[in-house]
Amino acid sequence: MKRYVHVAVLALAVLAPIVAQAPQGWKLRVDKSTSASDPDGAGAIKFVTMGTGFHATNPQAAVYWNPANTASGNYTLKGRFTLMKPSGHNNYYGLAFGGSDLEGAQQSYLYFLIAQDGSFLVKKRDGDATTTNVVAKTPNAAIQKPETGKSTNALEVRVAADKVDFAVNGTVVHSMPKAGLKTDGIYGIRVNHLLEVHVEDLAVTK
Repeated sequence: MKRYVHVAVLALAVLAPIVAQAPQGWKLRVDKSTSASDPDGAGAIKFVTMGTGFHATNPQAAVYWNPANTASGNYTLKGRFTLMKPSGHNNYYGLAFGGSDLEGAQQSYLYFLIAQDGSFLVKKRDGDATTTNVVAKTPNAAIQKPETGKSTNALEVRVAADKVDFAVNGTVVHSMPKAGLKTDGIYGIRVNHLLEVHVEDLAVTK
């Protein structure tokens, strides 16, 4: 069962060089694992402002958003994601967009995510129980893998009048018709369970 919670504050060591605090105005919604073979980690989700971006530590999967952050019409959504360390198996993280009713039972959003194996996917969430593959898991050489422990990738969703392009590190990895995709709405990020991810330069441009 999914549940909506407010952002948790990350406890830092006394000598930590960067001050972190819960991002003002941001919310999160947890997606708890229902798979006995792929359980969530222990502890609470922590989502904080750190440096010039946000830092997410996710024992459980979650979508994060600020209700003031919306995009409509033609736009480009960007974000730079650093995976701090690989998880024990592939888990995905990236951009969420076209969101509505994110606190309710009729939650709806699209998400463009990548994983440590160099693959991406696009999915659509409609309500608490329905997730649909828009683009199935697909490998692409443009996605940087964490061969030295960390990996950084710049993700973009480019919404035009008649199509949507999905890009990683400046390379379009998939393009599809806009028809049938709800791209207007709240934007944010999604991080699946067992991941620690730093996010910078999250923004929309026209």
